[in-house]
Amino acid sequence: MSTIESIKRATESNLQLSDITIRTTLKPGDIGYITYRHGALYEFECNYGIEFESYVAKGFHEFYSQYDPNKDCVWVAEHRSKIIGFLLLMHRPNNTAQLRYFIIEPEYRGIGLGKKLMDLYMAFYREKGYTSSYLWTTHEQESAIALYKRYGFQLTEEKPSTAFGKPLTEQRYDLTT
Repeated sequence: MSTIESIKRATESNLQLSDITIRTTLKPGDIGYITYRHGALYEFECNYGIEFESYVAKGFHEFYSQYDPNKDCVWVAEHRSKIIGFLLLMHRPNNTAQLRYFIIEPEYRGIGLGKKLMDLYMAFYREKGYTSSYLWTTHEQESAIALYKRYGFQLTEEKPSTAFGKPLTEQRYDLTT
């Protein structure tokens, strides 16, 4: 089934945000699955190479090896026991949080799931008393960037890159409170 067909099917089925559950614990298989979905989806939508999937895998290894439930959190969105969205907050030095691995399957976009995950991220960020947050993305992620900006993230750095198998511009967005 094509992405367009999946989106049409989800829209026609009257899928609502209330149909989705969000958990904050990782289960065996989650890291591998989220890494796989990043690789497959970004290859399909952006033509990123295997380098991107490797980057995600390395980042997940770093996250899990330093995981502290008092400082870090994951949000795993599921529909009918299938992972359909993901976001994590990773602690960094100097009371800083990093937003990473934000992904929503195409057929679940447009129902408010991105906003819901960002609301949960921001609530945890505030609850834990972080004083700043940042994320890295690429110039191609226009919808995500628009969402980040709505939450107060501002572009602070840009650099040309071929790290993901093609020329693009990596961008850093920062949030300070």
